[in-house]
Amino acid sequence: MPKLSVMIPVYNVENYLSKCLDSVIYPELKDYEIVLVNDGSTDSSGDICMDYQARYPALIKVITTPNGGLGAARDVGIDEAEGEYILFLDSDDYLSPGAVPEIMETLSLDYDMCIFDVRSVNEDGRQIRYVHGCQKEGFLSLEDFPELLFEMPSAWNKIYKRRLFTENWIYYPARVWYEDMYVTPWIYTKCRKIYSVHKSWHNYLQRAGSITNNKNTARNLEIIDAVNAMLDAYRREGLYEKYRVQLEYSAFYNQVLTSVTRVNLADWKSDVQDKLIEDYIGKFPEYLHNPYLDKMPPKYRLIHFLIRHRLRFSLHCMMKLNDRIKGK
Repeated sequence: MPKLSVMIPVYNVENYLSKCLDSVIYPELKDYEIVLVNDGSTDSSGDICMDYQARYPALIKVITTPNGGLGAARDVGIDEAEGEYILFLDSDDYLSPGAVPEIMETLSLDYDMCIFDVRSVNEDGRQIRYVHGCQKEGFLSLEDFPELLFEMPSAWNKIYKRRLFTENWIYYPARVWYEDMYVTPWIYTKCRKIYSVHKSWHNYLQRAGSITNNKNTARNLEIIDAVNAMLDAYRREGLYEKYRVQLEYSAFYNQVLTSVTRVNLADWKSDVQDKLIEDYIGKFPEYLHNPYLDKMPPKYRLIHFLIRHRLRFSLHCMMKLNDRIKGK
């Protein structure tokens, strides 16, 4: 049985897939596998998958399914993977040179989850932003570091013991945005030993068509269901009151600071902004007393001020300028 399964959902990424696959192929390295789930691609992505499997038959397994979306493809990969650990990699992203051997070396630490850093890059590979997967480094748990709930919930900067999913019946929802919010905060509650390392193993491509850059503003309302799923998971686990303050701020960051700003960038006049804010305040009417708001960096304070006072055009101009500076 391999120690690590690199699980890659594939859908219509013919221009990016080879770079992704080349970043994870180490024929000399043993004890890992690559699981490609071709999620009903209609371009040449499926052919690229089969070509790589033919070249590396002992390393690569290809599964072809009808299109079900990213969450459904990941779920197929979870069930088909044979490794003790799973690393998710989106097929338009890629790993840094030497990442797989370094990741394999950390598996001897016997963690339940490993969190690592991310480079956000543009289509030319230029770094737009460097993001720590977790501000705290070393071994930790949700119990001793509840601010873990503030870190980005993305699946692709983490390594998981596969049993966290299979033994707890935790799977990704199909055909939704923000699927990671349904899963990652919940999995934290099942981890006894989390390891955080400041290594930038993942390169996250900012490209047109991604959720970050998608202009379909109404779909940002799906963050409401994702946040509700996170809160419901903690209620089921009997942990809601214990982590209520952190959950409130996590919901604020994801639903208000992030999603409202994303909508504003796409269409500063959109009433989706109001719906997101009103829903959040309905859940957390006393959120202004949350102690973490006072600890926010100046940029977040300014964004919150502009959102709270409905200064939409000012927010739009500020964020447009910010993107231009970053080269997005």
